[in-house]
This record gives sequence, structure tokens and C-alpha cells, in this order.
Amino acid sequence: MDLRFAPWPAGIEPAVPIEGYPNTFTHTPAAPPVIRPLTRTERTAPRSLHLKLPCGDENLAVMGPGRMAQGQLIHIAGRVLDEDGRGIAHAVVELWQANAGGRYRHPIDTRDAPLDPNFVGNGRVLTDAHGHYAFFTIKPGAYPVPVPATWWRPPHVHFSVLGPATLSRLVTQMYFPGDPLNGYDRILQSVPDAAARDRLVARMLPPVEAGPGWLGFHHDIVLRGRLATPVLP
Repeated sequence: MDLRFAPWPAGIEPAVPIEGYPNTFTHTPAAPPVIRPLTRTERTAPRSLHLKLPCGDENLAVMGPGRMAQGQLIHIAGRVLDEDGRGIAHAVVELWQANAGGRYRHPIDTRDAPLDPNFVGNGRVLTDAHGHYAFFTIKPGAYPVPVPATWWRPPHVHFSVLGPATLSRLVTQMYFPGDPLNGYDRILQSVPDAAARDRLVARMLPPVEAGPGWLGFHHDIVLRGRLATPVLP
């Protein structure tokens, strides 16, 4: 842990486990994290992760000529930043999401919702020298959480950011502005601080700025520090 950075203030980390979301009870550590000094191994390796994790899957909406995914076409772009606003170069950014019907292409998702044969739902890119990343995809659908007191997850996408080594990883989620289900989402609402919750919601771009064919969304990901993107369960 790099102690040069300011610790997170109270209220920006989610309050877990979350009532009505069973996975958080089995995935929430029972003890607080332990600060362990980094050795040479943690500080230096493995680097150049993009050589082991091939990047370039930035277009999730088009699998090939004539194979367009169903749903509203969107473009998500932003920067991966550190606490001081500096871009993180050559970070591996992964995105995964449900399809337009709110279903994941995964064996454990057996909900009675359609699968899109032209949508896999995951991609991986490498940030440029200034920390920029971008994905073309479709807006995911909402889906119900399979618990007795049913509640719905709003449209959202998952992000994983790796770099400069595999020990440096953030897994978080991005939400869409103005969705009426955001206020009911127990995962989003588990972050006590309103400003921290707002940082998990993308900013929609004016159509003239986004260009034709796609709705544009801007979303920066801050890895740590006072403006860090909260880690969600």
C-alpha cells in the first residue's frame, strides 16, 4: 500500500454486507485489511500486462460484418486517473455487461430473458499515454435480483482496471444518468456519501458532441485518493 496518498474519507466506501444481496455476505471480509510492505516482487512484476492480456476488443456492438448487437448503441469513453488528475498510461481496462434484455452470457444466468447471438458482453482495451479509454457497446437492460423481496438492478456496466501490475486492480461499476432504478439499487445506495455515488454515474454527452449513430457517455475512473471511484461489491 502506497502511503503517500491520502486515505479515503468516511462515507465513500460501501457499507457491506448488503441486506437483500446474498453474495455480499459470502464475499465480504470479516476482518479489516492488513497493510503489508511491498517487496521487490510486488513493485516490479508482472509488468506489461497487455502482452499477456490481449487488448483491442473495444467494439462490443459489432461482432463482425452484418453481426450487429440488438439495443441502443452507445459509446463510453473517459480517462483512468490518479488522485492528482494525471492519466494512467497503458492500464488494462476490461468491461462486461448484460445485453439489452438484461441477461448475461454466462452459465449461471438462467433467467427467462433472450440471449443475443451477436452480443458476448465483454471487451478489453489499453489506455493511451494520457490514460484515455473508449468502448462501443449497447446500453444494458435492467434485471431483477433473484431474492424473495425482489428488487431490480438498473442498467450498469462493470469495469476492471489493471495496472501497472496484477496486484493493482480496481473492480467497480458505472451507472447511467437519470435512470429511475438508480435510487432503488441497493449496491449503488450502499455508498453512504452522495458525491461518491454521483462519481459512479456517467455523464451523457450532447448528441452534437457524441456524433451520429451512438449515444455518448463520459466516465472517468480515479484509482485512489480523495476522489477515488468507490469499490462496489
